[in-house]
Amino acid sequence: MGKLDLVTIIIIAANVIVSYKGFGDYGFFEKYKFNVGAVKRGEQIRMFSSGFLHVDTQHLLFNMVTLYFFSGIVIYELGVVGFLTIYFASLFVGNVLSLYFHKNEYHYSAVGASGAVMGIIYSAILFDPWMEINFFIPGFVFGIGYLLYSIYGMKKRIGNIGHDAHFGGAVGGYIATLVLSPSLFNSDLLFVGLLALPIVLLYVLKKMGKI
Repeated sequence: MGKLDLVTIIIIAANVIVSYKGFGDYGFFEKYKFNVGAVKRGEQIRMFSSGFLHVDTQHLLFNMVTLYFFSGIVIYELGVVGFLTIYFASLFVGNVLSLYFHKNEYHYSAVGASGAVMGIIYSAILFDPWMEINFFIPGFVFGIGYLLYSIYGMKKRIGNIGHDAHFGGAVGGYIATLVLSPSLFNSDLLFVGLLALPIVLLYVLKKMGKI
């Protein structure tokens, strides 16, 4: 964890370059951000391009520092191709969930790598459930707690934050990791089940019309 691999450098560099282009070019930012109406018109590239744009330097820095700390364990366990699969699957699933929850809000927009980064975090937690986050929080507790907060944020529309993209990213990372490393069902079945609980809860709440 915290090892700066070449693939991580490339992903961070891509985010920095595209984000700074967006900071200084409003037309570019508008063309490639996630927007429900535009995606529904067929501009599917936004499902991925939006993940490389950020609102400001603080937003970019937070996501990239977080990626730096969690990417190493995923690359170690799954290799470069596996890491990239997790990253882009999480980004895509995060935006799919945003599209689903905001399908009737044609002006809804979002940017940021948060969905992809959440997928990497969740993947890392699956491989090391007891990893310490903020020096004392066990990884699996953080993962479950964060998704429960995301459900609450989605329900209450807390802040200008894409809680659904964060949640979707974590789901993408969770599913992709288990597909790429099914041995986790044998070695860490308890944590695989625990980390699935918020996902099941969201599904139930959606079916009940609570979200």
